[in-house]
Amino acid sequence: MSTPTSAGWFSLISATVTAVVVGFASTILVVMEAARSVGATPAQQASWAGALCIGMAATSFFLSVRYRMPMITAWSTPGAVLIATSGGGITYANALGAFVLAGLLMVVAGLIKPLERAIERIPPPVAAAMLAGVLLRYTLGVPGAAMAMPWAVLPLIAVFFALRLSFPLYAVPVVVAAGVGLGALSGDFAGDCCRFGLTAPEWTTPAFDWQTMLSIGVPLFLVTMASQNLPGFAVLRASGYHPPVQSALLVTGTASTLLAPFGSHAINMAAITASIVTGPDCHPDPDKRWLVAWPYLVLYGLIGLMAAGFVQVLGALPKDLVTAIAGLALFSPLMGGMTAMMREPRDIESALTSFLVTASGITILGVGSAFWGLAAGLAVFGARHLLRRSPA
Repeated sequence: MSTPTSAGWFSLISATVTAVVVGFASTILVVMEAARSVGATPAQQASWAGALCIGMAATSFFLSVRYRMPMITAWSTPGAVLIATSGGGITYANALGAFVLAGLLMVVAGLIKPLERAIERIPPPVAAAMLAGVLLRYTLGVPGAAMAMPWAVLPLIAVFFALRLSFPLYAVPVVVAAGVGLGALSGDFAGDCCRFGLTAPEWTTPAFDWQTMLSIGVPLFLVTMASQNLPGFAVLRASGYHPPVQSALLVTGTASTLLAPFGSHAINMAAITASIVTGPDCHPDPDKRWLVAWPYLVLYGLIGLMAAGFVQVLGALPKDLVTAIAGLALFSPLMGGMTAMMREPRDIESALTSFLVTASGITILGVGSAFWGLAAGLAVFGARHLLRRSPA
């Protein structure tokens, strides 16, 4: 294999920088909201972000180098939204126990072929509806934030939609940067809130509560599989690669499990950011695109080491501003989820059932709405298909 030219390395590094900026800036606020919702202290929030970044750097490097294809990983954004909207009243230790369960289920899915196939057979409209229901509850916070802070939020909304029409890839990173800039101008970063230094990982022994594992752990596993891993594999296949599904699940599931006591909620295959490093803009030769593993390792490794500083910056922002930025960042995933749930007219009833139950925010027996939304959608889907098969 020949070594890439300087121009080849430039395109590889440029694509990686874009993927890291889009991946980190787009949803780190959602991750921090998830951490705060389960009572994580600032030190635990920093450990959470650091563990995710280090885990992503390590798993991406291993998979890409081992299989010679651009197999980059990411954190579970839908999982973070799930935690942020369902984490009220859940302790940090219990949340970590749910994260351990989700990671172990990922490992089991990689070990047991029938389970892997069963996850793949979850009807896409129902899975998309559950995701859309989770995202809707979060994005609905944007209008309220605009009413509370119109001078800051309304310009961000205008910038976001202007960029969506012209340069959609940069809409979220620019809005995040603009939001942080507004926070700085308003004096939110006064004092020593923004000192950057090495982030110390903080171990917390997970606690295992069955209600939390059902309301957070199982839906976290399912939404990560349906909304992150499966699209991630699809992106690789669309680019002409044949990803080793079993190995990828084992590696990401093991990393998620081992890093859970430090706050990591889920590491999985990247989907949106993967599309940035799997196409010809990354490198014209598909056999050389796996080399993004090197800059990806360095960039996310550095961010992970300095995560405490980023958490301090984001923690200093007003809550309404954070809600607005995070809600705008989830606009595109929500649009995609709602489009996918309505794609098949014959499955609209089951998808809409899953969407409404999930978006309702109900809790039954201490179990959150995402689980019940998926269960309700699958029940309607199964009943309708049984009726179709029944003789007249």
